Amino acid sequence: MAAPSKQIPSSAKPGIPGLEDAASNPDLYKGWQPVSNRKIRMGIVGYGLCQFGAAFGFQDHPNVEIVAVSDLFPDRCAGLAQACRCGTTYPSLEELVKDKRIEAVFLATDAASHAQHCITVLEHGKHVAVNVPAVFGSLEQADRLLATVKRTGLKYMMFETSCFHEDLYAMRQIYRAGGFGEIVYSEGEYFHYMPEPLPSYKDWRKGMPPLWYPTHATAYHVGVTGGGFTEVSCNGTRSAIAHFQPGNNAYRNPFGTETALLRTSEGGMARMTVSKDTAGAISDSGRVRGQKGSFYISYEGTEKKLPDTRRPPLPPGMPPGGHNGSHGFLTDEFVTAILQNRKPWIDVELALKMTVCGIIAHESALKDGERMRIPQFNL
Repeated sequence: MAAPSKQIPSSAKPGIPGLEDAASNPDLYKGWQPVSNRKIRMGIVGYGLCQFGAAFGFQDHPNVEIVAVSDLFPDRCAGLAQACRCGTTYPSLEELVKDKRIEAVFLATDAASHAQHCITVLEHGKHVAVNVPAVFGSLEQADRLLATVKRTGLKYMMFETSCFHEDLYAMRQIYRAGGFGEIVYSEGEYFHYMPEPLPSYKDWRKGMPPLWYPTHATAYHVGVTGGGFTEVSCNGTRSAIAHFQPGNNAYRNPFGTETALLRTSEGGMARMTVSKDTAGAISDSGRVRGQKGSFYISYEGTEKKLPDTRRPPLPPGMPPGGHNGSHGFLTDEFVTAILQNRKPWIDVELALKMTVCGIIAHESALKDGERMRIPQFNL
C-alpha cells in the first residue's frame, strides 16, 4: 500500500446511519451447531472511518483466532489490535501476508484498493474476505481478480450486507423453493445522503460515481436469484452539491444520483438506483415481482407452503452487528465455508455480478443513457 496522504484519527468515526449494531436476542442463536472445533487463524486489515476491521465480529467467533492486525496509521493499528484482542500488529498488508501462521485475511481497506489487496492476499496462499465493492470502476481489476481466484482455488467472499438483511434472505429462500417462479422485475436502491464527503483514504469517497458503489442495491436481484445483468441503460442526475461537480472530484463525475434499467440474465428487467444527493433517511432496500409471487414488505403469492425464511443461527456470543444485523451472519458464512471446504455464498462470481454492472451503468449515464452490453465474469 502506498504511503498515506493524510491521517484520519480513529476517534473521528461519525455516527453514520445504518451502522448501528442490531439488538441481540436469544432467537438468533437457537439451533446453532458447530461444524468443527478448529480455529481459523485470521489476519484483519483496516480500521478507518467506519472501523470495519473489528465491526464484523471475527474476534467473537468460536472458530476464529485473530493472529495479527494491520493498518497504515499507527494509532488505528493499535485501536484495531485492542478491539480484536490481538497482540501482533504489522504496519501494512504487505507485511501481514508474510506471516505464515495466517490462513485467511479480512480486508476493511479503501474501496479503490479492494481488488489489488485481495489479489495480494490470494497470491500469498490465503483465503480472503473483503468489504464492498469487489472492484472500483475497473474492468481490468475484475479480469485480474477472477483469474487469481480461479488460479489459486482459494476462498473469496465479498461481504455484501444486504444479502443478510432479513427481507433479502427471505426472498432468496422463497425463490429457491419456487415461490416466485420466474422473476419478471426487481428493484434495488441505496440512498445515502452525502452533502459533504465523508473522510476517506485519498478522498476515494469524494464525488465518486454513485453506481461504482452499487452492491447494496444490486444485491436485491443477484443475491435473490444468483443471476446477473446483460444490458443497461442508465441516466444520471447532475448534482448541485459541490463535490459532485466534475472539477471537484478525481473522477470528473457530475452525478449525485444514477438510476439504471437493466436486462437480467434470466430475461426479466431490473431498476437499480444509487443516490448520494437526495435528502432523507439512509435506505438500502429492494423488492421482487415474479410470475407466481412478489415480495415488497412481505410475501404475496399463490404458494401456500413456504420454506423457513429465517436467517441461519449465529454462534452463541456472536453479535449480529450493524447494517440491519448482517455483520455476524457474513462472518459466520465465510468461516463456515472454509471449515466445510465449500464455496462461500457471495463468491467472486456473485461479487462481480453485483459490481461490474454499475461500472457500465455509469458509462451509459455519461453517454446520456446509451444502451450498453455488460461483460460477464463467470467461474
